[in-house]
Amino acid sequence: MKKVISILLFIYVATPGISGQEVTVKSAFDTSRIYLGDQINYTVTVEKPASYMLLIPLFKDTLYKKIEILRGPSSDTSFLKDGRIRITQKYLVTSFDSGFYQVPPVYAELRSASTVKRFYSDYSPLEVLRVKITPPDTTSKIFDIVAPYKAPLTPGEILPWLLLAIVVAGVAWYLRRIIRKLRRPKEIATEEENPDPAHIIAFRELEILKEEKLWQKGEVKKYYTRLSEIVRQYLENRYRISSLELTTVETLNELIEAGLKEDESFRKLRTVLTGADLVKFAKYKPEPADNDLHFDYAWDFVSETRYTEPENINAGVEKTVGKEGEE
Repeated sequence: MKKVISILLFIYVATPGISGQEVTVKSAFDTSRIYLGDQINYTVTVEKPASYMLLIPLFKDTLYKKIEILRGPSSDTSFLKDGRIRITQKYLVTSFDSGFYQVPPVYAELRSASTVKRFYSDYSPLEVLRVKITPPDTTSKIFDIVAPYKAPLTPGEILPWLLLAIVVAGVAWYLRRIIRKLRRPKEIATEEENPDPAHIIAFRELEILKEEKLWQKGEVKKYYTRLSEIVRQYLENRYRISSLELTTVETLNELIEAGLKEDESFRKLRTVLTGADLVKFAKYKPEPADNDLHFDYAWDFVSETRYTEPENINAGVEKTVGKEGEE
């Protein structure tokens, strides 16, 4: 038997003078027929009295001829009735050479001071077959080369690319914000000042929208598009935020960064912009009462956040002094 390790398994204490019927050794494969490269188990089982000390050989690398050991042995001991013990050793084996193999018996050895007794298992047959690529009647036919096998992607292969995409997206988003902040002062400097305040322009456009009666005519999407544009234009004129180029979430975040409090007015603005998005992009069909409510919320937001110039206290003092001098 090839490459048998001299390290042996010792269990309990030896007792001289035994009968061959008291020890049984079995060895077998999971199946007697496999194809090239298939993996099966080779199991050695020894049953003996608990008082016997047996030596059981261990295999390494090769079980027999072209039968290779991939893993093992994994040993297990269990106690049976009548003071007997079962020892199980399991090997994972394979073969890459076709043929029929008869693995010789495995033995368990009992030694005493004057004698050596061995207990053998039976032969273990194994037939290794080649895969039949073509039918028997077409062996002479020439076939095209088989295309390479496309192995599926594993999570380990996808994860690095996914992390890289997240990092690139994060860097691009951060650079976009920096560039936008750096360009903002220049854009403000080149803008032409509108002679009317932001809230006057918004009120005028809201009045025009109301007179057009778009949603009453069934043009609901156009109505919400115009309402959203009026509010966003007001935000650009009032807070210098490019709301027309931003999403609703980005617009609200920019307003918070600009110092706008998340109060009732802020809630009304969010309701108007979110409602417009639902109609424009999600094909939401609001009720007539909702159409009026969004219009009122837009009007209230402009009214509550419009810019008012502080009173000139010095001018009031000068007018008072002037009147006293005239008297």
